Amino acid sequence: MALVILRCVFLAVAIALGFQIATSDELFGDNRYLPWIGFLGVIAAAVGVLVADVASRHKRLDTITAFYFGAIIGLFLTYVLQLALSPLLPKANTWTANWLQLALATMVCYLCISVLLQTKDDFRFIIPYVEFAKEIKGLKPYVLDTSVVIDGRIADVVETRIVDNQLIMPQFVIAELQAIADSSDKLRRARGRRGLDILNRLRSDPKVDLVVFDRELPQFAGQPVDQKLVLLAKHLEGKVVTNDYNLNKVARLHNVGVINLNDLSNALKPIFLPGETIEVRIVKPGEESGQGVGYLEDGTMVVIEGGREHIGENVGALVTSVLQTSAGRMVFGRYEGQISPNGRTGGERA
Repeated sequence: MALVILRCVFLAVAIALGFQIATSDELFGDNRYLPWIGFLGVIAAAVGVLVADVASRHKRLDTITAFYFGAIIGLFLTYVLQLALSPLLPKANTWTANWLQLALATMVCYLCISVLLQTKDDFRFIIPYVEFAKEIKGLKPYVLDTSVVIDGRIADVVETRIVDNQLIMPQFVIAELQAIADSSDKLRRARGRRGLDILNRLRSDPKVDLVVFDRELPQFAGQPVDQKLVLLAKHLEGKVVTNDYNLNKVARLHNVGVINLNDLSNALKPIFLPGETIEVRIVKPGEESGQGVGYLEDGTMVVIEGGREHIGENVGALVTSVLQTSAGRMVFGRYEGQISPNGRTGGERA
């Protein structure tokens, strides 16, 4: 409502200004048509400003402030140049001097606005208005990689509400997902579409602070997607969220923080100590004679000595050792007995 009132007041002021111009004898003299042309010109300009304002709903604060600061600096420089060039400007012809001053102001304001628009991302430490943005939640924003979006687990992690940081989705990552989704390969196409579905899932959650970063920083020129991710995280002073091992190493070389969901998943897996008994279903034979292999609910592989003869059965195993590898955690155990319906192993007394 306040915006509607502001626009109505602006239009009323424009009408009053146009009427004052149309009734001015000093501007048009005895000409019958020029006052109406001036009045209609002012109204048309005001309507054009209102239409442009309504049409551009998503306004960027850094771009708007670039115009404001550029105009202010340009007018100040124009005043200084006018004082410096006043001895050279014609004094007898006031009309010529006014038009020369107007042309000078136009050129200087244009140059100032153009320079600020082109350098607002390069000189953040010099131009403070670039920092006018809403305060992000959390300590550092998280920049999402293509692999972590396609993986899909990031949505489950975020929905647990343990992540309060702002999530940054770069536009070039969305473009890469779109290219994968349009691939002729059926598997790649399915992976790309799943990644887009995960993004829509995060975007539709009102409790998730997801922002699409659509600006092209100057340092992005000619860089691959992985390098752009690292540069963007460094620019935003955030962290990269990825499943890519190579991107993990590149980010650490640039002193950029990395959150690897595979490492997070391994860290959340239960820890078993030698001597504990676990329940597992043997699904296939192992590589060594007499071994059986089963998997826990979190995907941890369990190798059981003496379990080859019990494939397809739920058995109890005594943990003998745990091995942590780059592929995940492996548990080694010894067959203790078959699990009965009441949850006891065959070696226990009812």
